[in-house]
Amino acid sequence: MASERPSRDPLKREAAAMADRPQKPARAFIHLRVHSAYSLLEGALQHGAIIGHAVKDGTPAIAVTDTNNLFGALEFAQKAAKDGVQPIIGCQLELAFSDEAADGQRDRRRHGPQTRPVVLIAANEAGYANLVRLVSRAYLDTPSGEPVHVTADMLAALAGGIICLTGGPRGPLGSALKEDRRDLAKERLLKLKAMFGDRLYVELERMSGYDRAVEQAMVELAYRHELPLVATNEAFFRKREDYEAHDALIAIAESSVIASDDRRRLSPDNHLKSQAEMAALFSDLPEALDNTVEIARRCSYYPKNRKPILPRFAGADVADPEAAEKAEAEELKLQAREGLARRLEEHGPTPGHTVEEYGERLEYELGIIEKMKFPGYFLIVSDFIKWAKAHGIPVGPGRGSGAGSLVAYALTITDVDPLRFSLLFERFLNPDRVSMPDFDIDFCQDRREEVIRYVQGKYGRDQVGQIITFGTLQARAVLRDVGRVLQMPYGQVDRLCKMVPQNPANPVKLADAIANEPRFAEEVEKEPIVQTLLDMAQKLEGLYRHASTHAAGIVIGDRPLSELVPMYRDPRSDMPVTQFNMKKVEDAGLVKFDFLGLKTLTVLETAVKLIRRRGIEIDLARIPLDDRPTYEMLSRGEVVGVFQVESAGMRKALIGMKPDRIEDIIALVALYRPGPMENIPTYNARKHGEEEIASIHPKIDHLVKETQGVIVYQEQVMQIAQELAGYTLGEADLLRRAMGKKIRAEMDKQRERFVTGAVERGVAKPQADFIFDLLAKFADYGFNKSHAAAYAIVSYQTAYLKAHYPVEFLAASMTLDMSNTDKLADFRQDAMRLGIEVVPPSVLSSFRDFEVGENRIFYSLAALKGVGDAAVEHIVEKRKDGPFRSLADFCERVDPKIVGKRVFESLIMAGALDCFGHDRAAMTAGVERMMGLAALAQQNAVSGQADIFGASLGAQSQALALPATDPWLPADRLHREFQVVGFYLSAHPLDEYKAALEKMRVQNWAEFSAAVKRGASAGRLAGTVTSKQERKTRTGNKMGVVMFSDTTGQYEAVLFSETLAQYRDLLEPGKSVVITVSAEDRPEGVNLRIQTVQSLEDEASRIQKALRIFVRDSAPIGTLAGQLAVKGEGQVSFVVIKEGGDGEVEIALPERYRISPQVASAMRAVPGVVEVELV
Repeated sequence: MASERPSRDPLKREAAAMADRPQKPARAFIHLRVHSAYSLLEGALQHGAIIGHAVKDGTPAIAVTDTNNLFGALEFAQKAAKDGVQPIIGCQLELAFSDEAADGQRDRRRHGPQTRPVVLIAANEAGYANLVRLVSRAYLDTPSGEPVHVTADMLAALAGGIICLTGGPRGPLGSALKEDRRDLAKERLLKLKAMFGDRLYVELERMSGYDRAVEQAMVELAYRHELPLVATNEAFFRKREDYEAHDALIAIAESSVIASDDRRRLSPDNHLKSQAEMAALFSDLPEALDNTVEIARRCSYYPKNRKPILPRFAGADVADPEAAEKAEAEELKLQAREGLARRLEEHGPTPGHTVEEYGERLEYELGIIEKMKFPGYFLIVSDFIKWAKAHGIPVGPGRGSGAGSLVAYALTITDVDPLRFSLLFERFLNPDRVSMPDFDIDFCQDRREEVIRYVQGKYGRDQVGQIITFGTLQARAVLRDVGRVLQMPYGQVDRLCKMVPQNPANPVKLADAIANEPRFAEEVEKEPIVQTLLDMAQKLEGLYRHASTHAAGIVIGDRPLSELVPMYRDPRSDMPVTQFNMKKVEDAGLVKFDFLGLKTLTVLETAVKLIRRRGIEIDLARIPLDDRPTYEMLSRGEVVGVFQVESAGMRKALIGMKPDRIEDIIALVALYRPGPMENIPTYNARKHGEEEIASIHPKIDHLVKETQGVIVYQEQVMQIAQELAGYTLGEADLLRRAMGKKIRAEMDKQRERFVTGAVERGVAKPQADFIFDLLAKFADYGFNKSHAAAYAIVSYQTAYLKAHYPVEFLAASMTLDMSNTDKLADFRQDAMRLGIEVVPPSVLSSFRDFEVGENRIFYSLAALKGVGDAAVEHIVEKRKDGPFRSLADFCERVDPKIVGKRVFESLIMAGALDCFGHDRAAMTAGVERMMGLAALAQQNAVSGQADIFGASLGAQSQALALPATDPWLPADRLHREFQVVGFYLSAHPLDEYKAALEKMRVQNWAEFSAAVKRGASAGRLAGTVTSKQERKTRTGNKMGVVMFSDTTGQYEAVLFSETLAQYRDLLEPGKSVVITVSAEDRPEGVNLRIQTVQSLEDEASRIQKALRIFVRDSAPIGTLAGQLAVKGEGQVSFVVIKEGGDGEVEIALPERYRISPQVASAMRAVPGVVEVELV
């Protein structure tokens, strides 16, 4: 909220300033029960706000006690300590006294045990360790389906070093006293006293309307058993005014609505009260206030950052840590030297380098790795990669800066020779900047889990875990949630949400969206409840909504992880998860390993297996990197399915570059990003000799020769600093980082160092300054060459397979993208261009995957919508007993529980049952009969009475008479096929208009998109509408986004309000139209805007002159007459073919009719018609 303008009156100003200052409390009070935003969908306090309150209120310490977790413990401790506030680490945990008689009365299987919250606070290091173990066990040991809790036995075993508060009115004491069960309250108190002794405090809380009788009973219990009292005020939000927004959060958490009476409600008192407010509230019990300070004094520990902890790979049995480290270093040296010898034996040194240079580089790296104490890290990574490779699991050649290490290459962690590509070790591991090395490893996505299971087995399931992530309430999501609990109409909330720009990479804050979108103010003007929605949503935006698991991160410890960090269990995984996020888990000393799944590796492996069937063995690590057909294919821009270079912009860049060596692909991968891509035309022009390479400085020209004089990589920035200004590569890495961060003071310091070093080496000062500025520009967006090189090799491998084995490569690509119909359409189009037949789906020849034959690909059954893997596997399994002989045989042999009605309908619409010779319309009409036959056959098989009923079943199958029904028109048949396949496979709706389209001078999409790239800006296209979406523009007007398909591909076009209103009805999915468009060539592809739309049927009927219908007798004449209902300009004649083919008689009809390809198609489907000819 905007602050009011200060008064001009100095006395009033002073009074206002005094009011802002915290009141000096009569007694000190420290909050011991605060819920941060990590109390998911319950706490609304970010750590900054909690610490800010403590600073403003003059409180020396403050606790965070989140509900059942320690998600934010380390983060809070770091922030509080930095701001001079003592962090008190605790947790509110649900406690079950499982041996109580009352618990037996509940249905434990349905509800779990009866639990009540207590507050546990870490007093010392041992207490924090026990708290971490308790919270971990609450998740890892709680049976599935029960609420997260600890038992009294667990708590008793791990109570050391922990201070316990009894949980206030909701705790085990308060709840028992409220039920007037004083004996139970006493029993529970004595159990807790036995566990904690003088570390147990009876907790009092005074929210408005609190039960004074319950409090009095608690005070009496405490005095009787000589236990201290402590005052708390459970805080969930910052100020009293935040109560309503927080109440909405509670309703969101319970999937309820604000107006509901049957849900949890808090009080406006659940805010962060000041010391003065608490002193006034507990003025009659000063000891309860004093004990908050006493507890803070008793707390002498909070979690701090740890150095990296790893399990010992070698030397685990050596007691002396130094000797163990030495053993590990020796093991690394042994493996690295042996590994390098094998690499050099297989591949030899790269031209321009000697075996001695490889040896020197290896020893240099080993020295740094040992000095930085990271041999174990390299050995662990190498071990699981070697295991994966030994078990046939594809592993990527490298990722990130790790490819710059020769030790990694020797250990087979990477497959990129760093000397071959001038990659720098210091970019990965810098002796001048101590931070953990970080290998990101790509595995085949289908078998990544196997590697994780191996690591669990080797180091112990309790020593390996995944990493938690937290989803937040972002602008659109929080509007939807708050709108729902306010019971606002869905359409209204949806409209408001869509006013917030959607940008997942950089989410827009709600306040910014409101400021930049005037329609929010208009909506508020119309309905005041919108202002309530916006105010509440802004208060809740950014809070954590749920916990989930990091997609790739795995941590490995040298002991059970719950001894190092609190653990969590994701209900969707059987693997424990750290409660600290990726950043904090590293601060806590755990080392992260990224196990990534890369689909391209699975595509490559699948293709190699398909090629192996032909007796050809491909080792992707050994394919030549100078294969001419591969580079020629890339230079033509034939890149469908080629990793990283499929986009229209990449294709254009490749055609301009005409790559002829792997270094060109590496440069393109690095340059093709916003900013650096401006240099692609310069690179290409210099490569082809159209522009001279400009010299930066003679001393460094050799460093940029490979990239045509353009600085492309961060490594080049480092090498230039080394050569020109005398930096070590470690210092040069720090320079690169400083340039990237653009911190002024650091940049000035580095400039002085760089210029001085360059001048000492004979470079003029103005030129040294110029080169420093040039480096600063490129360091900002220069790319990591190690990553570019590794990924360029994967791109090259996909291109190589496509160039030499296109059938297998495209089949593998289609198998791995079978859920993406847009990609399948592209692959199928590419196969047609290459002359490869794509055989339509059939229950006789198709499998789960896309299979290959002689220059053909068999379409997958599992790629059809509504079929599913289980049905396909069942059909393929049944086919092993012999091919299906007929539709009846198919129905009898499949289980209708697996191949249900929806599967049958999808198979029919896709043409997968055409092989039995029945019409699709008849099969669809008779699908119930088919299901009935399948059910009867299954019933007989299950009851074992096939012999008794065999005769009747045979009669039934012979009598599988499908109902008589009119065949679908070709356009209708293809539209249904499109709905199941996702694109037009067996034919295209435009096929029957081919002659008409030629007469109409309409371009196809392939011709027109090529013409636009050559400068055309308008054209006339035909297409079948596959989808239409209507959206609102920023100005509130409507626009349409329409997807079209023609025989050469799919394309998108837009049209705006007036044009949309005029042509909306013509642009329904399934309709074929002729459109005129304006076009613009953009980096992301050709952009089309629709000017006019006409029905293709109407346009075609105008240009068709005559229709000839060939028949053998008069039987079909009646049906045909019904189809000539509309008068027009077309001449119609019947041609009667004489018996024995002795000639024919043509009879012209006197009237003229409207004729078109669609009318002709309908007539072809009439029984007795031999042919229909359009002229």
